[in-house]
Amino acid sequence: MGLLDSIRAVLGSRAEADASRDADPEDLFGMSTAYITMGAELGWESTGDAALCFADVDSTDFADTVDEVKAILDAGGEETGTTADFHEDSHGYNWVALHDDSDPEDLVTSVHFAADTLVERDYGSRLLAALFAFEDVTDSRAGGGGGDGTEPTHAYWVYSFRRGAYYPFVPKGTSERDNGVEFKLESKFGTELDLEPEKEYWYPYWPRRAGQHPWE
Repeated sequence: MGLLDSIRAVLGSRAEADASRDADPEDLFGMSTAYITMGAELGWESTGDAALCFADVDSTDFADTVDEVKAILDAGGEETGTTADFHEDSHGYNWVALHDDSDPEDLVTSVHFAADTLVERDYGSRLLAALFAFEDVTDSRAGGGGGDGTEPTHAYWVYSFRRGAYYPFVPKGTSERDNGVEFKLESKFGTELDLEPEKEYWYPYWPRRAGQHPWE
């Protein structure tokens, strides 16, 4: 079992123990203004991708709830152009991967719809995190540079439903993170987003391959 597998294996149990509040999907709308600041002031533009991660429940009702989420996103996608892909990873965690090149705010809305549906159906405790992806358009790495994994190609704002707070995650390859960029984002967004003050709760979501998203 590699480092990625170890993190994912303990993530669910750790999140349960570390929960400080009930899941509140309304917090996700804070990302609507963060997109603007990331691009205009820092040169990190949305990749057009976001994802919702939640733990599975072995029940017919939960399966029906996931089907309801799919139906909501499919219906919304016809109007917004946002596409949704559902899959389960090797540890039983569910991912809803969303893509929309035209409007990052549609990603926020879609993630909110999915999370809010789970909360309304009493599965809010299964929500783990929402991830919003960015790329550095001011750097030569943009567009796929840093293929050796030594430089970050993506930055993420992670919203922890169990902690009710955001934190930055900037992976370098598959097992290192760029603390300098993360601290820069933390200092910039200290008044714009509700940030997680305890860095021990800045859980990493490592990609399986350098340059990929964690849910791929």
